[in-house]
Amino acid sequence: MTTDLATLGLRESATFDRATIADIQRAASTGIYDIRGWGAKRSLPHFDDLLFLGASMSRYPLEGYREKCATDVTLGARNALEPIHLDIPVTIAGMSFGALSANAKEALGRGATEAGTSTTTGDGGMTPEERGQSRKLVYQYLPSRYGMNPDDLRKADAIEIVLGQGAKPGGGGMLLGQKITERVAGMRTLPVGIDQRSASRHPDWTGPDDLTIKIAEIREITDWRKPIYVKIGASRPYYDTALAVKAGADVVVLDGMQGGTAATQQVFIEHVGIPTLAAIGPAVQALQELGVHRTGVQLIVSGGIRHGADVAKALALGADAVAIGTAALIALGDNDPRYADEYAKLGSAAGFYDDFQDGRDPAGISTQDPELSARLEPVAAGRRLANYLRVLTLEAQTIARACGKSHVRNLEPEDLVALTVESAAMAGVPLAGTSWIPGRG
Repeated sequence: MTTDLATLGLRESATFDRATIADIQRAASTGIYDIRGWGAKRSLPHFDDLLFLGASMSRYPLEGYREKCATDVTLGARNALEPIHLDIPVTIAGMSFGALSANAKEALGRGATEAGTSTTTGDGGMTPEERGQSRKLVYQYLPSRYGMNPDDLRKADAIEIVLGQGAKPGGGGMLLGQKITERVAGMRTLPVGIDQRSASRHPDWTGPDDLTIKIAEIREITDWRKPIYVKIGASRPYYDTALAVKAGADVVVLDGMQGGTAATQQVFIEHVGIPTLAAIGPAVQALQELGVHRTGVQLIVSGGIRHGADVAKALALGADAVAIGTAALIALGDNDPRYADEYAKLGSAAGFYDDFQDGRDPAGISTQDPELSARLEPVAAGRRLANYLRVLTLEAQTIARACGKSHVRNLEPEDLVALTVESAAMAGVPLAGTSWIPGRG
């Protein structure tokens, strides 16, 4: 019989709630810190705390069936001879083969191509499955250098130099031994079955001057044809964005702490970095002060993007595009209720599964187990992702039209208000019903 704790007069501590007690007990019994995937689970200021001001009299909306609202974006025209042109302002974030199965990487490429956008390799190198199915593929250049070779740099449509990740800024990647198969080990030049921890910083530079040299080196390798992105984890976005631009980046990718990861320490996920909402304003300020916002260097924002309203709000705050990772995996089939019984056997449930590091994903996405990986059919999964990307774009268009905009990137802070003092201060928009922006007089 289930006991109603409230009827017993029991009150849970806000500081030491049941989840915290369980964490302490687990640490006490094992002596090791907790590792998991996914992203921050605590409640954080986010795009939900903002609302759009739809047009009526002082602004005129666009008719959805008669007036166009464009969604395309060009990335990397600052220095690259071959900038990337995307049909939609939503891209797929870097997720490695190793963290994900080969079928999952293929499905990401298929879905992105069908929707007219790009996908990104992640740590560990480029797979034929992903390159073969991705019309536009961004190649990540990480501190680990796993799988890196100049030929793959030339095969890519853009190069993304990763300095940080939103879920773990200041920390390196992690891939546990149970996911390091012969193929993964061969691509990364690692022993099979041994835990891999990537470096937290690049081995051949110690500051922005060295980054300038590295960008020039990559431009020479690719004959100045490929756009070069610099990805930063949100912690000091003003300074990091400014330094990336001065080092020669064509695109800055800003990843907030709601961004996911395949595996890292839980203490990192929940306590390092700043929310996506708080990071956009300082990054945009840096771009504006350098005279390159909207005109020279593009800003891609990631970390907790879920639906078209999030896309529209990020664009209104100054992003040129967004990137999705966790949401893309959910679209492929992650945490699907049809695997409820198998999630239960792993001590989890559909909608709660975050043990991406274990390699036992019933959906066949975050695993290297051949039997589990075979469950994910790349064509069908890619179609689901493409459908999801279309919905994100249509939702963002709907909002843009309602605000009287003929292009989704014409959305601006003036179209927004905030519901809380905190979100108003972070986003730099007025508190709803007032003209007050906290911290600005």
